[in-house]
Amino acid sequence: MTVEIVTFGCRLNAFESEVIAREAEDAGLTDTIVINSCAVTNEAVAQARQSIRRIKRERPDARIVVTGCAAQTQAEMFAGMAEVDRVLGNDDKMRSEAWRATRAAFDTPAKFGIDQSQKIAVADIMAVKEMAPHLLDGFKTGLPRVFVQVQNGCDHRCTFCIIPYGRGNSRSVPMGAVVGQVRALVEHGHAEIVLTGVDLTSYGADLPGAPKLGMLTRQILRHVPELKRLRISSIDSIEADRDLFDVIAEDERLMPHLHLSLQSGDDLILKRMKRRHSRVDAIEFCAQVRRLRPDIAIGADIIAGFPTETEEMFARSQDLVDQCDLTFLHVFPYSKRPGTPAARMPQVAGDIIKERAKRLRAKGEAALRRRLASEIGAMREILIESVSQGRTEHFLPVAIGGETPGTVRALRIAGHDGARLTV
Repeated sequence: MTVEIVTFGCRLNAFESEVIAREAEDAGLTDTIVINSCAVTNEAVAQARQSIRRIKRERPDARIVVTGCAAQTQAEMFAGMAEVDRVLGNDDKMRSEAWRATRAAFDTPAKFGIDQSQKIAVADIMAVKEMAPHLLDGFKTGLPRVFVQVQNGCDHRCTFCIIPYGRGNSRSVPMGAVVGQVRALVEHGHAEIVLTGVDLTSYGADLPGAPKLGMLTRQILRHVPELKRLRISSIDSIEADRDLFDVIAEDERLMPHLHLSLQSGDDLILKRMKRRHSRVDAIEFCAQVRRLRPDIAIGADIIAGFPTETEEMFARSQDLVDQCDLTFLHVFPYSKRPGTPAARMPQVAGDIIKERAKRLRAKGEAALRRRLASEIGAMREILIESVSQGRTEHFLPVAIGGETPGTVRALRIAGHDGARLTV
């Protein structure tokens, strides 16, 4: 065994895990397991800790390195775990010199056990001002759908969110480097590219000329004509630019699927979250993109049980699912993150949070079933992900059989099982 990566959390972590694997192996590390952690909720941190303990029981001779957002924000806690050999910061994990230093530390194990702080290699994430492109020719997973990191960090300070303290301020990859990365991945057989970042629609503000996400999308589609399918991951709808709307309307290679960071359907809760959009903004955005691309599928993140949320406020979040005609719902039960302003607000009882999250998930499941039913009889271009599943242009899952992973096939939708389409 050389280096294995265990990835938690977002699509950005999935991309970064590929870079970590390359850099750690190039540094000569062996018998090493890297935990690329997530800090978005307390549960995510707990899952990382549980995974570390389980892995050490099963692989007592393996060295364990913890990195990612939770490692950045709670380095001392992870360093205090006897199972952990090294804690690496969120920017450091992308740097070859950090992995060479980790190997050097492992070659002198007597240093460990004296002081847990000697395990920690975590720099000040807020001091990171630029973002170096990390070019990958292909993903070890061999998946037909792969991610390209175009942005990192966030300049906004939503009151519930710890992620800026794990990721730092917003910074972008220059457009030319992004186009080059996309071209390399397409040349290595990846049929679908997903642009990803922490705050994707803030892309370019730190680059010369301040290009926006829409311009980046245009450049990719223009300069990589052989790219079959392009997606963009979660966006902040209030930051969507004119070019992005135009590309949605004009280029079918940009898949008709968006995921929005909405978080609530109640204006007072949105204000207390320090979000920059209103309920009306969200509804109008969804209506606008549907005018441009009538068949588009829209998903959203919504938090249940944010501090001070009443039943009436929660009902407005439920109603937003219908008002925006959402297909996919990513429901977060509110998680109190120490150090955030929301943690100091009057909290909703835990049992109420769980019950509201359950109702909201049921609402999302019903919305998905309606969309699945509406697809029956349609011809769809399906990206074959595995021997048993594909995805339509709208990111709807399809149960398939006998197809070759990595291909795109035009198939007619025959039905659905409540969770997936069937052909």
